[in-house]
Amino acid sequence: MVALVIASRNEHKVEEMRQLLAGLTIRVLSLGDFPDAPQIEEDGDTFKANALKKARIISKFTNLTTLADDSGLEVDILGGQPGVHSARFAGEHASDGENNAKLLRLMEKVPARDKTARFRCVIALVSPHGVEESVEGTCPGLIIDRPRGNGGFGYDPLFMVPELGQTFAELSSDEKNGISHRGRALQKILPIVQQWLDEGWI
Repeated sequence: MVALVIASRNEHKVEEMRQLLAGLTIRVLSLGDFPDAPQIEEDGDTFKANALKKARIISKFTNLTTLADDSGLEVDILGGQPGVHSARFAGEHASDGENNAKLLRLMEKVPARDKTARFRCVIALVSPHGVEESVEGTCPGLIIDRPRGNGGFGYDPLFMVPELGQTFAELSSDEKNGISHRGRALQKILPIVQQWLDEGWI
């Protein structure tokens, strides 16, 4: 069976993507399968730049088709912050709790109607043959004033989907994958992966 590498060491993210790729006849690997893979500095100004950088480097290192994503939270009242700095919003090695605490401090006096935000995800797919594709998915929502739910990771406990009245952290994996930014981007990349399989690019 041919293999595809997910360019991530984040177990939560890898598991989400494995679930969404489960329908393909493909072996899904991650950077956990390549302990010597290089650490990649995500220094791009956009999610797309970071996703493509990761996919290119890991595809070259593994000589396998690689799928990489960069994603984050964009809060309107904060001018789109934390954006590409979502994982290190409170510092270079900040925990999810520290990032969430900083966001709550910044949003403390913001009226509820102005707490609009979105999760954005760009997924890049790079083949060792040099073929590249990228897609984007978004999910709009609101930032709430205290964490809710025990699932998910990152900012999920603070991000409420208004139509559902629940945070990402309160949704089941299937529910979240059906509406999330990453789920929507993966739905766009799946037919491209299938096409590459059919054409022998993977």
